[in-house]
Amino acid sequence: MRNSVFLEPEPEVNLYDDTGRSLSQAWDRIRVPIIVPILRFALYVCIAMSVMLFIERVYMAIVIGCVKCLGRKRYTKYNLDAIKEDLEQNRNYPMVLVQIPMFNEKEVYKLSIGAACGLSWPSDRLIVQVLDDSTNEVLRALVELECQRWIEKGVNVKYETRNNRNGYKAGALRDGLKKPYVEDCEFVVIFDADFQPEEDFLWRTVPYLLENPELALVQARWKFVNANECLMTRLQEMSLDYHFSVEQEVGSSTCSFFGFNGTAGVWRIQAVSDAGGWKDRTTVEDMDLAVRASLKGWKFIFVGDLSVKNELPSTFKAYRFQQHRWSCGPANLFRKMFKEILLCERVSIWKKFHVIYAFFFVRKIVAHWVTFFFYCIVIPATILVPEVHLPKPIAVYLPATITLLNAASTPRSLHLLVFWILFENVMSLHRSKAAIIGLLEASRVNEWIVTEKLGNALKQKYSIPKVSKRPRSRIAERIHFLELIMGMYMLHCAFYNMIFANDHFFIYLLLQAGAFFTIGLGYIGTIVPT
Repeated sequence: MRNSVFLEPEPEVNLYDDTGRSLSQAWDRIRVPIIVPILRFALYVCIAMSVMLFIERVYMAIVIGCVKCLGRKRYTKYNLDAIKEDLEQNRNYPMVLVQIPMFNEKEVYKLSIGAACGLSWPSDRLIVQVLDDSTNEVLRALVELECQRWIEKGVNVKYETRNNRNGYKAGALRDGLKKPYVEDCEFVVIFDADFQPEEDFLWRTVPYLLENPELALVQARWKFVNANECLMTRLQEMSLDYHFSVEQEVGSSTCSFFGFNGTAGVWRIQAVSDAGGWKDRTTVEDMDLAVRASLKGWKFIFVGDLSVKNELPSTFKAYRFQQHRWSCGPANLFRKMFKEILLCERVSIWKKFHVIYAFFFVRKIVAHWVTFFFYCIVIPATILVPEVHLPKPIAVYLPATITLLNAASTPRSLHLLVFWILFENVMSLHRSKAAIIGLLEASRVNEWIVTEKLGNALKQKYSIPKVSKRPRSRIAERIHFLELIMGMYMLHCAFYNMIFANDHFFIYLLLQAGAFFTIGLGYIGTIVPT
């Protein structure tokens, strides 16, 4: 019988176990000496910024509460009816210029031109100036044809084009004011291409400027015709309602200063000239002009009960580009004007503090950074690093108070509060990145992409059926990798919390991860066929 030799099999080497063990050991080696101090420092910075934002929100809530309870909104102190009556009796109507800047606005150009030409004002004292920077020659011809149609009806319409887009919107407005026929105009009204003012808009704004020679700007609020189109437009409405109902009202009531919204406002042309005119050094030419005019001593007034219909961006791509411009521009303007504001001798110290600290630093920078770095980076990271203690009042009660104060401006959407929180946290990724780009003047600092309008009011008017099929599109347009990376990070923290912690923080993390994945995969907003 042949002898058999039985050899014991060699133990298998599990590469996955070895790799995992190595990573775990490396993490343990760097966590306490390196990660803990960095995370603790980041936590303290975020707590400080969170407290600043909380104080600012509570302060504005107190001011707006006093304004509403006492009925002391600044525009109500003027006797508008008496001014109107005097104006009609003397028939000394000022010359008013209406500017409508547009760029390839195929869906909405008829709406804006028609609304502007329908304004109630003596026809010989009104000029409607259409500033068309369109690159589509066919569309240019259509816009010019629409202007000609209103000219035949007796409206003084001026159709102006340029051979270039230098300065974008600011360049178009600046060139428009240089026309010879503008010399006789005392006031200029600006409407973006999707804005549709009511017939009595001028009667409810211009008299304020006639009564008070120190007043440079009368700003109306926005009313959204497509707020109910999809969840994303409803959530936008919540954010913008707070901006108008609280931020603009508080600025008008306390300092006679706020950021011009770029549209639905009436400027005294003398104030525009005194401030140095339109400048295209940032993507927020409207805010730039407002700050410079304020430093010259001019005052602004916000008329909260006057609304102008307009359209919200209903595609995520359009909204993302808009938010980049709205977040990058103010940060870049803050960098450019900080020294000028600080050294200005014509305004009080209180107003300087308001502009530098509250208007720019807290609202335009800190608000974005707290939302993203604190709620989406630092707080989840404290789960992975238990050595860093997170104070629950700071992590729970402060954000809850800030959120409720924001949401109170749109009572009809309170049931969407959770969706709004998750959506705002996702968008804070882009806003924080844009703010950093603006402060550092990095690439894309002057990126200007016109917000796409779909002409929703036009669709409703003519009852065009809504496209329900999801069109084929390139992967690059649908997939957003930064959101997916953040979703994976949140998901990892959620699973870690479920396994090793005794609290229920993983519920928030799972919901936030789901929001990042939903937006990262392109399932947000209206889908437009290509």
